[in-house]
Amino acid sequence: MSLVADRALGLVTLLLLFGAMYWQMQVAKSGKTPTIRRIAGLDAIPEAVGRATELGRPVHYSTGIGALDNEFGPQTLAGLGLLQYVSTLCAKYDTKIINTVCNPVVFPLSQEMVKAGFLEAGRPDAYTDDMVRFLSSEQFAYAGGAMGTMQREKVAANFMIGAFYAEALLIAEAGFQSGAIQVGSTARMYQLPFFVIVCDYVLIGEEMFAASAYVSRDPDKLGALAGQDIGKVVSFVLIGLGAILTTFKINIITDFLTKYGK
Repeated sequence: MSLVADRALGLVTLLLLFGAMYWQMQVAKSGKTPTIRRIAGLDAIPEAVGRATELGRPVHYSTGIGALDNEFGPQTLAGLGLLQYVSTLCAKYDTKIINTVCNPVVFPLSQEMVKAGFLEAGRPDAYTDDMVRFLSSEQFAYAGGAMGTMQREKVAANFMIGAFYAEALLIAEAGFQSGAIQVGSTARMYQLPFFVIVCDYVLIGEEMFAASAYVSRDPDKLGALAGQDIGKVVSFVLIGLGAILTTFKINIITDFLTKYGK
């Protein structure tokens, strides 16, 4: 029973968070979509595609080496959502897109996202199979393949949005050498400093998920995002209140969390 009591607060918090997300999803489906501020890195995406169009050179897109069946799955899905958005822009501007893929499970999803982007732009006939290329399931073999592809194709824009590891710097170096505008995003905190250094524009952490929801206008994604924000606001309020009370040696919140929040 002690174990149950220790986990009770976590369970209640999780249920309340799910409740807030479900509530906001229903609100969004009713037509009252939450407002999401425009993100600077998101504004750079049409700019990068436009530059590639002006130069008559391709766009390269990578969702990294993340899978769908682990903790990096949400990052890969966010990258796939933005892949459809970039594909739509490329179809509208008649610009070639090259999506290199590392994970074999992600490969068919990438194909569907690119196809959906061309369909949304009203140009399904312009899609070709060589736009989505599976290179290798090995990290550095994939990085080498992506680098070679970017060098040979002389890409003018490079998008790296998803779960990335050390291969990101190699791919970004190839993009730099080809003179590409580079937009990067990941929620892996260890990789973000490198993205800030090597990329022209960066979607930092959760901005990637917000951007994916923003461009899709999917009520479920927008509602889930708004529900999570409610949880963050409540957390910030409790942290601030706890800090103030503890300063005056009133330990109601800290005693409660010590007892039930293990």
